[in-house]
Amino acid sequence: MKLHNISLALLLGIGTLTSCDSKLDVTNPNQQTAATFGYSADELEECIIACYNHIRMEGTYARVGYMLDVCRGDEVWNSSQVWYMPFDDLNVAFTDEIGQWSWRDWYYTINVCNFVLSQFVEGGEELPEAFARAKGQALFLRGLAYYNLAGYYQNPLLITNYETYSTLDGLYGSNYEPGDTDGNAQYDRVWDQVEEDFAGAISLLPSRDAGGQWAKGRATCGAAAGYYARALMMRHKYSEALDVLKSIIAGQYGHYELMANYGDNFREGSAYENNAESLFEVQYLDYGTQGVDDEWTPVNTSPNATQGNAIESNFGPGDCGGWADLSASPWLYNLFKAERTTSGSLDPRLYWTIGTYEPEWEGFEYGNQCYKVTQTDDWGNPDIPLVTNNNYGGLPVAKNTNLRTGLYEKVVTGLHNGINLRMMRYSDVLLRAAECENEVNGPTQQAIDWINQVRNRAGLASLNLANFSSKDKLFEQIANVERPKEFGCEFGRGFDLLRWGFFYNGDRLRQLKDHAAVNFWTKANYNNGTYNYTPKDKVQYSNCSKSSYDTWTKGHEFFPIYQGTLNDNPNLVGNSANNSTDNATYFEAHGWTVHPVVNL
Repeated sequence: MKLHNISLALLLGIGTLTSCDSKLDVTNPNQQTAATFGYSADELEECIIACYNHIRMEGTYARVGYMLDVCRGDEVWNSSQVWYMPFDDLNVAFTDEIGQWSWRDWYYTINVCNFVLSQFVEGGEELPEAFARAKGQALFLRGLAYYNLAGYYQNPLLITNYETYSTLDGLYGSNYEPGDTDGNAQYDRVWDQVEEDFAGAISLLPSRDAGGQWAKGRATCGAAAGYYARALMMRHKYSEALDVLKSIIAGQYGHYELMANYGDNFREGSAYENNAESLFEVQYLDYGTQGVDDEWTPVNTSPNATQGNAIESNFGPGDCGGWADLSASPWLYNLFKAERTTSGSLDPRLYWTIGTYEPEWEGFEYGNQCYKVTQTDDWGNPDIPLVTNNNYGGLPVAKNTNLRTGLYEKVVTGLHNGINLRMMRYSDVLLRAAECENEVNGPTQQAIDWINQVRNRAGLASLNLANFSSKDKLFEQIANVERPKEFGCEFGRGFDLLRWGFFYNGDRLRQLKDHAAVNFWTKANYNNGTYNYTPKDKVQYSNCSKSSYDTWTKGHEFFPIYQGTLNDNPNLVGNSANNSTDNATYFEAHGWTVHPVVNL
């Protein structure tokens, strides 16, 4: 490979020797353009920083872009019954502008990545380290952008050439090609590009070990390898993904290990963030070190921007100053309660995932605190749980908030949460490796051993291979026990449901409805005897207030492309959610099967 600026320098040198023109052409450094900027490693580094800045915006990971997938999963429900409700209910209207925010912000990211990549041309020369790192990061971040766009919008516009557009107004290409019969052809083209970008990034980026201080907060070859495996699994390329995951486990891309304390993955501060378990995380400034201007959109460029996220605002209970939008499902809570550790205590992941009062939490970590308020002192009755929303109830999500950190008095709403979002952890590598091993070879001791590393960190007893007589049974354990308890209420569950095909099987769809079933609850109605249950109780779909999947119809496992975007670009075609078309045929045509439900 070689850089355009090498050729440019040569042409300028020739021009100097041959020109007789005495005019002096001076470029104003304060009016830089794409034609005059990006030819040095330092300038490319500024572009890369801009790329990272774009992934911490409203539509990427600062709030909506993160929460849309959390909503789509079965571990969280909409307790406000207002904000996010159509996304949680999987019936988003194509006229809902919020659904366009993630599209908008990821294309900003792609634009800057494409500019960086436009500075390189193919050739036989090896790139200097600084340039290789710049190109590798641009490939990773573009792959990450299309990973999200494909997972949300199914058939996004694929743009890899910077010359195609310089502003969002130039997005006039087509997401269909001659011969396409539906959006799934474009879906495959985008995933092909995602795989290519992540594979290219692996070869250019250093490991977290070799990168040293540089690697803290940046994409490394380990991050690229982890996401490459994820992308392969989206289209059931389990054998290929297994090879990649084994390489990560073997340390080929740097050393990773599980943190001894699960909670260290969800605290702010240099002692916890960018730790040995983290393959990739989005960087946010700790609360108190940020500015004061909430920067919700990519076009805001305040020098005093907060540089935090609003995840806590969505999860935070109204009584603690939160927006009270989203709550953990009763299914997830009771899944945690169903199995004790080898010492007889509760799974510590429950403490960090759901903000409930439990007698076992006395003396554990920060105890039964919600922010700096002891729950039993504030609400009086330990049998009446703290709820996210006062009108509909719901168990508060503690993960990626300060509910359990003991740092703050209450939720500070807006883009002020300084907890880095760990987007891929080593525990995901282990559980994905176990899943791929099971898909390729059936239940094996190796798959069980990888699962047990994650279980043992939580203090749970090891699984025994003898208890898993079939591939289907071990899959059920991974999909509906191990992964929910390890990653509950984090980004990614919606992507899992897509790749597993749960929307295309009647039994799996009924299971999703059971998982997402909730009963509305208020303290007043409980006290006056109207209710004889609490949000902690198990809920049956047959007699619940609602389930997130009640209103799902075919094609709406994806989010529709916003009608305003379709109006602006006459070459763009809507996806299955715009047209309510069935994607089961695509799934089945590839020979992919949905694992049957197995009672564990």
